[in-house]
Amino acid sequence: MKLISNEEFGGERPLYCEHDLELDNVTIHIGESSLKETSNIFAHDCRFEGKYVFWECQYFKIDNCYFAESARSSLWYSKEVEMSNCHVDAPKMFRRMKGIKLHNCFFFNALETFWDCDDIHIDNCTIKNADYLFMHSHDIEISDYHQDGNYSFQYAKNVVIRNAILNSKDALWEAENVTIYDSEINGEYLAWYSKNLHLVRCHITGEQPLCYCENLVMEDCTMGDDANLAFEYSTVKATIKGDVVSIKNPTSGCIHVEGNIGELIWDDNQKSPADCKVTSGD
Repeated sequence: MKLISNEEFGGERPLYCEHDLELDNVTIHIGESSLKETSNIFAHDCRFEGKYVFWECQYFKIDNCYFAESARSSLWYSKEVEMSNCHVDAPKMFRRMKGIKLHNCFFFNALETFWDCDDIHIDNCTIKNADYLFMHSHDIEISDYHQDGNYSFQYAKNVVIRNAILNSKDALWEAENVTIYDSEINGEYLAWYSKNLHLVRCHITGEQPLCYCENLVMEDCTMGDDANLAFEYSTVKATIKGDVVSIKNPTSGCIHVEGNIGELIWDDNQKSPADCKVTSGD
């Protein structure tokens, strides 16, 4: 493997179509497509300032590197990337990619990141300013994770999340086959129009959660004081610990609240079959 150490590059395509390359303490200054169409690349202790760094690349590892804000859209159309111990200030990372592994990374400005990606594994990562995260992506596994950003996981499929904090308005809209364990989910209008959402020991906050859901399952979850008007037009099977502020017009299934239900609303807008069984108390 060829080693490039303690060097600086700039301009357009300075390392275009390189293969079997190790980069150590290398700086990529402002420019475009510095490592486009490369393969078998290992970059560590590097700084990336230019945009479109890893486009149409395959089999590369990135460790202890920094992506400046100007390095926007740095990973697109590529496959089989492992990124660890990195700090990323650049938006719009990871588009149309397959095979992504992230460990112990911090993303400060993750706007429109992870679009149309497949086979994503993330652990011990923090992602901030992350509006429209994971749009149309699928086959995702996430653990020990903190996210701040709205409209996440829209149209996502086949997702498993463990031990996470998701601060996200309009999360999981039209998502399918999602299971979340031991997590906190904060934000209004959670998971509207989702299919096969399974929540286990999760805490839910935010107005009007879990409406228009198909085949929603909740096990031993809790709901915050602001989680009102829940389950409207949803088919649901749920066991909820503690109290629920209000439940409105669930369509079918069963909901058991171990505490109290502040308000149970059945009105003329109920949809058939309108046979959901709602119970409360021990």
